[in-house]
Amino acid sequence: MTSSTTDLAVCRPRTAGTEATDRSARDRWAPLLVFLLPAAAAGACVVPGIGHRQLWRDEHCTWWASSIRYTDLGLLVEHIDVVFAPFYAAMHIWIALVGSSPTALRLPEALAMAASAGLLGLLGRQLFTPRAGMLAGLLFAVVPTVTRYGQEARPYAFAMLFSLLATLLLLRALERPTLKIWTFYTLAIALTGLSHLVALSVVAAHAAVVVRARRGGHHFVYWAFGCAMVMGTSVLVPTMVKGSGQAGQIAWNDATVQDLARYPTDLFGSWFAGTVVMGLGVVGLLMTRHKAVMPAVWAVLPPAVTFLTSDRLHLFLPRYLLFTVPAWLLLAVAGADLCAERLIRVCRARTAGWVLVTGAVAGFAFQVFPAVATARQDLLGEPDYAGAGRIVRTGERPGDGIVFNGELGERKAMAYELRGGARPKDVLMRLTPQQIGWYAASECGEPGTCLADGRRLWLVSTAKGDPRFRMRKSTAAVLAARYTVVRTQRLHNVTVQLLERRSS
Repeated sequence: MTSSTTDLAVCRPRTAGTEATDRSARDRWAPLLVFLLPAAAAGACVVPGIGHRQLWRDEHCTWWASSIRYTDLGLLVEHIDVVFAPFYAAMHIWIALVGSSPTALRLPEALAMAASAGLLGLLGRQLFTPRAGMLAGLLFAVVPTVTRYGQEARPYAFAMLFSLLATLLLLRALERPTLKIWTFYTLAIALTGLSHLVALSVVAAHAAVVVRARRGGHHFVYWAFGCAMVMGTSVLVPTMVKGSGQAGQIAWNDATVQDLARYPTDLFGSWFAGTVVMGLGVVGLLMTRHKAVMPAVWAVLPPAVTFLTSDRLHLFLPRYLLFTVPAWLLLAVAGADLCAERLIRVCRARTAGWVLVTGAVAGFAFQVFPAVATARQDLLGEPDYAGAGRIVRTGERPGDGIVFNGELGERKAMAYELRGGARPKDVLMRLTPQQIGWYAASECGEPGTCLADGRRLWLVSTAKGDPRFRMRKSTAAVLAARYTVVRTQRLHNVTVQLLERRSS
């Protein structure tokens, strides 16, 4: 009886109600899957080795600004980096809770990159198809610069995260307009600007979507979008005003045609990745047309504007424009998805599209894997401050002093490497960075007096060749007259010398 009943159940044709139930279950699980798989893939690329690469100059700035007292941070941003003040304030809390190891400093950015991959999957699903969303999210995970900046204690991963979140919320608000969703969208816009002001240019792409929605009969959308823009950007006005007065700190960045030619490689982290994604992006733009308007504006307008204004604003830097990577991927997968659909019709195989997704991601990952591995390594031009710190830590004695020579943030870097314990006295420092509101200190005007005491000194220098090259002449003269070099150790782009006082 049981067997025959089971057989009848198996052979019974599926009803419309059963199919509707199955379809409803798939609809509930599909968004979660499209989010989780890319997020997990991005985490698998970003998290391994997150603490192996030593911090570089900008990350030392993050540690320094996020470790000093809030009053000192307020003085610092009065002079420099006011646009990063929200990030530093948030990292201040994080460091107090978790610590300041390289892994601890970079973990928030790694999590932000993983979440960005998931949000990109949802955005691709919303704009095109679930397959397109999955492909975009998985390709994002293996982009070399995603690993590079997911392992960097700077705010670019958060700018990526919040620009994606704001875009997704806008599409949801246009689809199902409620006060709750528009409020969340307003908050996401504010967070995007607080992460990095350049990322706020994503609202140009949002405006393009709103214009299309208005033409489609959504008459209220201008008012809702306008209110969200006013309220979301109002909190950024003080930062914008103050930041405009600090533009001189990046005045060195005058973009050239060569910078523009290198832009695809610098943005994606490898020549292959940049060429393939941007090339497919152009194909996707031509094939999808109206659906591609929003990602096209998002991908093209920010770099175009920052390049054309680089002689005044100096904002054309690939890391500032990292938030445009998802837009290029959306354009690329849009074209790839249409090609897959056509192949499915020809082959009459429903699984062919997912096979193509798997093959595309696997092939892309295979080609860019060397660049992903390189992104986890120490930056080529950065000094080996970690090695210098180990040398000083191993050989220091009570009463030792330390002096610095160079222009690569030696004092700040060594403060990080020697943190958490006793360290040699900075004998030439007259005013601390906290006192002058800067990352550098003010040095003693009379080195003969400042170097009057102490039998041993450590010299940490990033000068090429002679460790005292371009050192202030008065300081170099005192060191030469009073101290003898007893040990010299040369590391990558940094030299550590131990000096002992000459006998009278």
